[in-house]
Amino acid sequence: MAIDTEKNSYTVIFAVLMVIVVGSLLAFVASGLKPMIDENERFEKQQNILYAMGVNENEGDGDVAFVPTTEVEDEFSKYITQQLVINGSQAEERDNAYLINVEKALASAKSGGEAELPLLIGEKDGEKFYIIPMFGKGLWDAIWGYISVGENMEIKGVYFDHRGETPGLGANIKQRFFMDDFKGESIMDGDTYEGVEVAKGNNDPLNNDKEDNQVDALAGATITGNGVTAMIKESLKLYKPYLQTIRSN
Repeated sequence: MAIDTEKNSYTVIFAVLMVIVVGSLLAFVASGLKPMIDENERFEKQQNILYAMGVNENEGDGDVAFVPTTEVEDEFSKYITQQLVINGSQAEERDNAYLINVEKALASAKSGGEAELPLLIGEKDGEKFYIIPMFGKGLWDAIWGYISVGENMEIKGVYFDHRGETPGLGANIKQRFFMDDFKGESIMDGDTYEGVEVAKGNNDPLNNDKEDNQVDALAGATITGNGVTAMIKESLKLYKPYLQTIRSN
């Protein structure tokens, strides 16, 4: 008996079958690619952490060049000497602490819940670097990054990224000219963990003043800049009990 392809029921059944078939194929492909996706995400985190402590392949003034993926695991093992999980002022070492989902951990901590907060300690040129992951909200979507500080709480470097900020405006938080401005700033104002403000009209476009807890804002990206300010301050607040133990040593 011939199938009547003109019936609505045929169209519906055909569409359902196609959805099932295509969905199954996509699930199979995704399952097969998951190990590769996980590996790429791991390499990216390692690159970002190293970038924040100044381990990169920047050459020109505007470069943002990461350690290549073929070398990043070796470089990560070389420069990252400890991986900690922070609970208040207490810290315990844990392998692969850097893989903790920072978005979920920070959200839980901010709401007063239990949270495992990762912190990385690196060493380069005889100096210690304390690398803190951050997560926040920009104009359109999530922003995140890493900030590294020395034992005197001076910023050694940062790395920022975003999910959907405006190209040429808020998206410039991941440009080198913006990230480099944070180097040398202190996260302290006296004994207060002030963080660093992305300030509009701070009259220091070359960022020569390293004692004002401010960097110059991005043109046309006030809300994204405010998001970066809040992200730094809120993240440091959660790590404050542990950071105080470093300063007291």
